[in-house]
Amino acid sequence: MMKLSNFEFNPTQMVLEFGDKYSLSIINNGYGKDHGLYEIAVFAKGSLTEMPGITVEGDTVKGYLTEDEVNAIIVKMFTITGKQPEQV
Repeated sequence: MMKLSNFEFNPTQMVLEFGDKYSLSIINNGYGKDHGLYEIAVFAKGSLTEMPGITVEGDTVKGYLTEDEVNAIIVKMFTITGKQPEQV
């Protein structure tokens, strides 16, 4: 249940909530779209935020990600929050 393929884009974005504090936005039309890649952004209580181990310091989005890299980020978000992802 923690793979990108378990969720659906609507039509170019999906949002996964990890409890009531964090969410992960995944888009397929951002940085890397011309190569079939994905872009993510992490939100804390609705505001873009940096997430150590997921985004780099000074940046709140990360692009040019493969499906495997997005799957790893979903698992990291689960590990950090202890909450299963739920699509909203």
